[in-house]
Amino acid sequence: MITVIPPCQQSSSEGPAACFTGSVRIDSHFQAEAPARVGGATVTFAPGARTGWHSHPLGQTLLVVAGVGVVQQWGEPAQTIRPGDLVWIPPNTKHWHGATSSASMIHIAIAEAIDGMAVEWMEQVSFEQYAHALRRPA
Repeated sequence: MITVIPPCQQSSSEGPAACFTGSVRIDSHFQAEAPARVGGATVTFAPGARTGWHSHPLGQTLLVVAGVGVVQQWGEPAQTIRPGDLVWIPPNTKHWHGATSSASMIHIAIAEAIDGMAVEWMEQVSFEQYAHALRRPA
């Protein structure tokens, strides 16, 4: 049976402090039950907000819809992301993403789960790492 979920019944939550820094709202639009593996959400980052370092076993796609943000792979320079940018993060790639210090950023995040796991959270992005990324975005 096809399921239609009106916006008022879709879940919205605050990004947990264990995984995010700053004010982050997650609107989980689709999290299908098995055997489906794909899930996605619209994530809204206030200025200065960001994810912690993390990876996805099957990769992640980000579609930036508003604002200005940053994405960085471990050991690589940060990259600026803007509305319309499509970001592909390969499987098991340690990375973070979030807003710049002066602008909010909204993206749609899509990832597939394997054995029920779509993300592995790691340590927070330190203030020094974040500040350095903002000074040198590609």
